[in-house]
Amino acid sequence: MSRLGMFVDRKTLSSAEQLTALIHCRDVAEMLGHSVEFIFPVDIHRIPQMDALFIRARTDPMNVTYVAARMASFHGIPVIDDPRSIQVCSDKINMYCQLMKRGVAIPRTVFLSRHEISPGKADELFGDMGSPLVIKEPSTSFSLRVEKVHDATEFLKVARRFSKLSDWIVVQQFVESVYDWRIGVLGGELLYACKYTIPTATFKIQASVNGHVVYCDVLSVPPEEVPPDVLTLGLEAGKAIGDGLYGVDIKKSGDHACVIEVNDNPSLESGEDAHYPLVYQKIVAHLLGA
Repeated sequence: MSRLGMFVDRKTLSSAEQLTALIHCRDVAEMLGHSVEFIFPVDIHRIPQMDALFIRARTDPMNVTYVAARMASFHGIPVIDDPRSIQVCSDKINMYCQLMKRGVAIPRTVFLSRHEISPGKADELFGDMGSPLVIKEPSTSFSLRVEKVHDATEFLKVARRFSKLSDWIVVQQFVESVYDWRIGVLGGELLYACKYTIPTATFKIQASVNGHVVYCDVLSVPPEEVPPDVLTLGLEAGKAIGDGLYGVDIKKSGDHACVIEVNDNPSLESGEDAHYPLVYQKIVAHLLGA
């Protein structure tokens, strides 16, 4: 019998959906003959006692989840998410560079230093990539600090605000879509697929609209109904980042599909796995080899 540690925090457990998913994962691991222990940040010293670690809290190189991942990796303990995946996916410039090196299709993308932000540069980018453009602050997550701009005035306002948080910003061509594909990848193979339907009031899967947070709808999609190019692109994007667990967001416009981003620590509590009953069995097997 192996010991699986699930690293969580209070915010993880404050969501009924996330708590239900965690309990389901625990039940699956125990059904497979393993023991499961929930590890909170205060219990981080217990990680070396585990045979594997599954992080189910917000990952960021600047918080305790990264310390937990590094601790597991240092002791040779299989961990999702591994430290490198956290580093890459938490920095969109690093993430897009990894995708570009592997020839993975992404929207037209420019990295802009704060010293390059100017009216002339804004006009040049709109001339090259059209309007609107999407500006991202590289450390963003959950669609925060991602904004759509339609002219040079908006561009300069958003870019200068984001440049106070980072030396660089990401500028991308806007890709119109009613929904995003989310391809779950584990160890380079398909784990699940779903559609995230974008709320009509925004262009993001999560946004604040008139003071209220709105979320996308989630529709699990059987593998045979996923367009082959979307599936292939999702697997290529996951492999470009590493061998862990990733949620690859893809937009498909006509015959063209492109990766919007790759997420480590992807959501699994909103019905993404409805057509994929073996999701947790595969995760446990990946970590514990059983």
